[in-house]
Amino acid sequence: MNSPLIQAEHLVKIYAEGSRELRILDSIDLAVGHGEFTAIMGPSGSGKSTLLHILGCMDRPNAGRYLFAGLDLTKARENHLARLRSCRIGFVFQSFNLIHNLNVLENVELPFLYAPRGKRKSRRNAEMAIDLVGLSHRMLHRPAQLSGGELQRAAIARALAVDPELILADEPTGNLDAKTGRDILELLAGMQSAGKTIIMVTHDPKVAGYAKKVMTLENGRLF
Repeated sequence: MNSPLIQAEHLVKIYAEGSRELRILDSIDLAVGHGEFTAIMGPSGSGKSTLLHILGCMDRPNAGRYLFAGLDLTKARENHLARLRSCRIGFVFQSFNLIHNLNVLENVELPFLYAPRGKRKSRRNAEMAIDLVGLSHRMLHRPAQLSGGELQRAAIARALAVDPELILADEPTGNLDAKTGRDILELLAGMQSAGKTIIMVTHDPKVAGYAKKVMTLENGRLF
């Protein structure tokens, strides 16, 4: 394996449900090297998205340690985590999470609100990302005018715009038909071939088959 870009050690995540505690993640260990494509499988409710949110610095574990590029983020301040999310991590969600009153270009430019690089450079980077996913001809269209596959391509362009080291994809084909889903997975595989590190969570073994390494999350444990 390459030197780890991310490394999780004994991660625990507990949620309270009334008087009960639900241990969603139970001593998770995970290491993913630079440029690897890893899929994490598991049934609905198994904690896949929770793990992805911790790896993306959108949530914190109750116990354990998380390192990104050798930096221990376990007790990092929120402003440090926010900078990391905006500059070094890209997110692709099943529900796309696009702003409906903004066009594709404006949506892809959104990360630069938190990672400013100058208006001209931000616009150029956004346009390059949109071109990379094959959506230049729809750049000025709003989400309501796009197909499901185009919406996901726009979401991937937004993730790519800041040139992140890590891309986290949460069921990226869940709302797409089979052919469009394959197109999106080929796009993700191409990003990995270009050097991006990708972690994708899915319940579908066919989707997971696009990754180089597949792990399973079940009963709070990762195998």
